Amino acid sequence: MIPLLTMPLLNAETFSIAGETDVAYAVLGAKNYAKQIGFTEVDQYMIATAVSELARNIFVYAKRGTIHLNALETPLKRGIEVVAEDFGPGIRDIDQAMTDSFSTGGTLGVGLPGTRRLMDDFQIDTNPDVGTKITIRKWRSR
Repeated sequence: MIPLLTMPLLNAETFSIAGETDVAYAVLGAKNYAKQIGFTEVDQYMIATAVSELARNIFVYAKRGTIHLNALETPLKRGIEVVAEDFGPGIRDIDQAMTDSFSTGGTLGVGLPGTRRLMDDFQIDTNPDVGTKITIRKWRSR
């Protein structure tokens, strides 16, 4: 496995999520961050959409949390890592939550499965009544 290195000259960014305006700032921040790394406009919007889903989930289900953005670099590729973290109720059934059309909030149920499809890497760490940490990555060739 190739170790991941933080890309020099691009600081990590963190967005606190506690309201709808915070969700919007995180989405715009993710798009701009992806642009700085050199992602195409299409990829910038895919990343922004994924961040929108994660940030909205934080706001709706946990009420508070953070979105962290990091630039990544390996010898062969560059990318972005997004970590969405909250201290809410956790996800009781990950398999069910990752099923299209499943929702506990009365939505279409495409958020987490859609986010997984938009990104290259997707990982959920959750603990009921403790919180959830979702890490996603998108890569581009160097």
